[in-house]
Amino acid sequence: MRSTLNALRAARWAHLVVANVRLLLGFAFLPAGLKKVLGERFTDAANTGPFHEFLHAFYATGAFYRFVGVVQLAIAALLMTQTYGTLGALLAVPVFAAITALCWSTGAVFTGVMTTLMWLAAVGLCVWDYEPFVDVFVPPGRRRGARSAPPSQVDLGLWSRAGVVVIVLYLGTCAIGGGIYRPRGVELDNPAFYVFPLIAAVPIVALAIERRRQSRGGAVR
Repeated sequence: MRSTLNALRAARWAHLVVANVRLLLGFAFLPAGLKKVLGERFTDAANTGPFHEFLHAFYATGAFYRFVGVVQLAIAALLMTQTYGTLGALLAVPVFAAITALCWSTGAVFTGVMTTLMWLAAVGLCVWDYEPFVDVFVPPGRRRGARSAPPSQVDLGLWSRAGVVVIVLYLGTCAIGGGIYRPRGVELDNPAFYVFPLIAAVPIVALAIERRRQSRGGAVR
């Protein structure tokens, strides 16, 4: 497995996939975390059933509800700014695991499928940067000391800035709209909806910039 992973790390496309997965997982936490920090309900008060009743009770905890929101926003920032992406992925694994267990336990199948995929992606990010975790599973007398991952094949500085742009675009949209925007389908009559194509275009622009730099002989940082 290690040889396969090391072979993947030699491929630039794999590094691009990792950078984009960090952006996607981080962005998934933004609206969820903001809702909690601002004290907004995650589901309508009229909704019933085990899944919604749990969310109603979760909302009623108050301070704990907001604390979880702060944790989710912190994970989003760590993942989307790339530099501390490994730490963000490590923190995301138990959060996604808890949400996934809740969804499957309460029959929220669609959400359960989505969060399962997100959990697997977070685990994959941890496996990608496995070196810091290796010694945790090795007896103290057999540890080899600190290990470090090989250098990235992409410009992490560029992808970090892409993450910041996504965060600013979304937070700016929420601030201007006076609330947390989560599209419910295609809402062409809502100006905030058009920010999402812009957000989706950010990784594409980042990739185009990186390719242009490479063609000019720019160094990867």
